[in-house]
Amino acid sequence: MDVGSILSLIGGLGLFLYGMDVMSDSIEKAAGAKMRGFLNFFTKNRFMGLLFGMIFCAVVQSSSATTVMVVSFVNAGLMSLYQAVGVIMGANIGTTITSQLVAFNLSQAAPVFVMLGVLISMFSKKEKINRVGDCILGFGILFMGLSLMSGSMDGLKESPHIINLLGSLRNPILGILVGFLVTAVIQSSSVTVSIVLLMAQQGLLPLWICFYIILGCNIGSCVTALIASLNGNKEAKRAAMIHFLFNVVGTIAMALFLMVGINWFEAFILHISGNNIGRSVANAHSIMKITEVLLLFPFSGWIVKVVCMLVPDKTDESGKEKFKLEYIGPTNVFSPSTAVVEVTKELERMGNMAITNLTRAMNALITLDEEEIQKVYKEEKNIDYMNHAITDYLININQSTLPIDDIKSIGGLFHVVNDIERIGDHAENVAEAAVERKEKNIQFSQEAQRELADMMDKVIRIMTYSMDMFSHNSRAHLQEILELEDNIDRLERHLQETHIERLTRNECTPDASMIYSDLISGLERVADHATNIAFSILDEEPEEDKRIVLEL
Repeated sequence: MDVGSILSLIGGLGLFLYGMDVMSDSIEKAAGAKMRGFLNFFTKNRFMGLLFGMIFCAVVQSSSATTVMVVSFVNAGLMSLYQAVGVIMGANIGTTITSQLVAFNLSQAAPVFVMLGVLISMFSKKEKINRVGDCILGFGILFMGLSLMSGSMDGLKESPHIINLLGSLRNPILGILVGFLVTAVIQSSSVTVSIVLLMAQQGLLPLWICFYIILGCNIGSCVTALIASLNGNKEAKRAAMIHFLFNVVGTIAMALFLMVGINWFEAFILHISGNNIGRSVANAHSIMKITEVLLLFPFSGWIVKVVCMLVPDKTDESGKEKFKLEYIGPTNVFSPSTAVVEVTKELERMGNMAITNLTRAMNALITLDEEEIQKVYKEEKNIDYMNHAITDYLININQSTLPIDDIKSIGGLFHVVNDIERIGDHAENVAEAAVERKEKNIQFSQEAQRELADMMDKVIRIMTYSMDMFSHNSRAHLQEILELEDNIDRLERHLQETHIERLTRNECTPDASMIYSDLISGLERVADHATNIAFSILDEEPEEDKRIVLEL
């Protein structure tokens, strides 16, 4: 085997991997947001999840990408483990489409796909159409890579070293191990199975050992999702473990079956494939995956329970103050298709913390409870941590290949995290007012307390409506938000006027006056920030409702 054949093999593999990456990436960027919606809608039960997982993975051409997306959904709390198990099983069937396409040998048509993809990408001015062109281009590059690999393997048959090396693969366990290691490195079972298919076509591998290598690919394909889940919460780890457990149990079951009936299975595969070796490998891949799903799908509920035992709930008994994000990792992006969803869930959590902390601070202002005041300060530190962590994450995902529809929302998310952090600062200001009132024994009249309670009630309502509008992308409360914002503005002016009247009548001390005036102004600004959060989901804002710019 000469150097030219080796370089052709390496180059062909590189083109194959690049083509598959371009296809997957362009599909996710062109339709990632819509696919995310379909995935969330069609996984209400495990059977629908199974069907959709098959279709979704067949389109994206990557079970790893599909599984990582499912892990991201589970991590963000948008999908339960019982919903995820069906999609994961379906993805394992959908991934066999790649080997079926390879078996059809579309290499001769590859240049046509490349040229068509280039023309669409060059001359279309619409970004989504460009992504379709990239997808077609990736498809063509993929098969050009296959053609190069196939041609270079002709030389492999003339190398006695290669023949001896591959001829040593006579042990089923060794075949499974080879499949696992190669797939774990390449991080694509589709690529490994395609290489095995080409080698079988060239007579370099006997058909029966290909079955065991494919089983090893099943387990190797779990590595990507397992690595991604390390940065997630326990639910994300459990979703990745479902994928791993399914493939391990399925591989063991199929390996035991093959060890008993390998001759029968090989004859059956050759018969239904018309004695075509390439089609035999592709069909064996599909049949084994379908069989695994048929065997394990009825026990999917048990698989979830076993995984919950393998990845148990952990409690922190150290007593140390620890802040962390629940839905997104501090360093890496799970999947570009779900990154914005995860940020939205984290911001929803941060917003609810800010609402709770403001309520706690206002209660502490009246009760002067020292323990409650300290809780406000501690929670404000958590909100500050989340502000920095989420902002860093937004910068990170802004540099990744996000779906086109999600790119538009990044700017709004930066504003939202800033607005929530400002609301948290106002809660801390209220706590400081409570400390001052306690130290100086400052008294509020019953009338002042009623006015504060009335304004606080309106502010909590507008914050709750705004977070609901932002989190669920719903305009159901838009009119109420606008009315509340206007009411709070008018109420703030009215309360400031009546407060001055009390002060002139000597019904209020100067110290109480300053605290009261600052509280009223602060609550009005909180309402402005809440309105900003609600407006962040609007593509276009009415002239009279443009974003409120606060110079604080």
